[in-house]
Amino acid sequence: MPAAGRDIVSELGCRTFINAAGTYTRLTASRMPDEVVAAIQVAATKFCDLNELQDRVGERIASRLECEAAMVSAGCASALTLGTAACVAGDDPDLIKRLPDTEGMKGEVIIQKGHRIGYDHAIRNTGITLIEVETREELEKAVNENTAMMAFINTKAPDGQIQHEEFVEIARAKGVPTLIDAAADIPPVDNLWRFTKMGFDLVAFSGGKGLRGPQSAGLLLGRKRLIAAARLNNSPNSDAVCRTNKVNKEELVGMLAALELYLDQDHEAVWADWEGRCDRIAEAVADVEGVSTETFVPELANAVPHLRVNWDAGARGLTPTQASDAMRDGEPSVEVRPGATKTLEIAVWMMNPGEEELVGKRLREVLTA
Repeated sequence: MPAAGRDIVSELGCRTFINAAGTYTRLTASRMPDEVVAAIQVAATKFCDLNELQDRVGERIASRLECEAAMVSAGCASALTLGTAACVAGDDPDLIKRLPDTEGMKGEVIIQKGHRIGYDHAIRNTGITLIEVETREELEKAVNENTAMMAFINTKAPDGQIQHEEFVEIARAKGVPTLIDAAADIPPVDNLWRFTKMGFDLVAFSGGKGLRGPQSAGLLLGRKRLIAAARLNNSPNSDAVCRTNKVNKEELVGMLAALELYLDQDHEAVWADWEGRCDRIAEAVADVEGVSTETFVPELANAVPHLRVNWDAGARGLTPTQASDAMRDGEPSVEVRPGATKTLEIAVWMMNPGEEELVGKRLREVLTA
């Protein structure tokens, strides 16, 4: 256990809460395990060459995930920018210095219309133009001499007509590299190698969600030549589009420690523990008249056991939004999963052991007030 340090968060008067929401960036994502924090503390006391450390960390990650190459990025958004830059400017020093000016380069990235989300701004940071398509026929026609890359957003897969395997098949036939954003798609653990083995040339993950590494870290996995090019477009190189996306030694070490800890854990036992937490919260309100609960797992992103709490808002005089506010405003403060308006949804995987008992007690208080 790391030595207790100065609690600046409390000094500043920032209210803390029990995380029953999940790994949302606004809510500071995951809590790093003690082993990760300890590794970061040791790294903070040492000096080393940053490129050499990135080399060694990348080699270790690639060997564990059975991919050609890997690097630690400044979050998943940074991985998206770096992957795109690698496909646009490659390893050409003159082109790297010119980004986001893509004149004379391949400056188009194809994406399905249903995959457009705010996070694709990270792809657009390189100066490219996104070309939207919907059908296979449109995709095949859209590929031309200016196509640098094809992008796929995993959480939006249901909103696109072209699914993973077909997308990769078309790209390979056209000789165009592919990048998939799988930011919040850990667990399941096998996603860490599923997409590279499927044929995606680049895969981007968040480091501070299911992997429980530093929130400001991420992973970019894929083809050796593309990862090498991404590194040249990144800090510590001074004249590069991602110089702003600096990854320090603490994040490099923390990301590796978090990944290895995650890979080596008993995933079935962890899953059973999460289900048990859902059960204990459900038991706390089992005898509250008109209230029902169910455990569910989101299909994509944060695909872990959650608890859904249902009641007749009109009959109880309490909407899920009001209940969420009451959970937040009480003591202890509890943040539940945002975005749900018809039910109350509780994520258990970022709680400390035993906090589910407090969440169950608070939920009962709110529903019976």
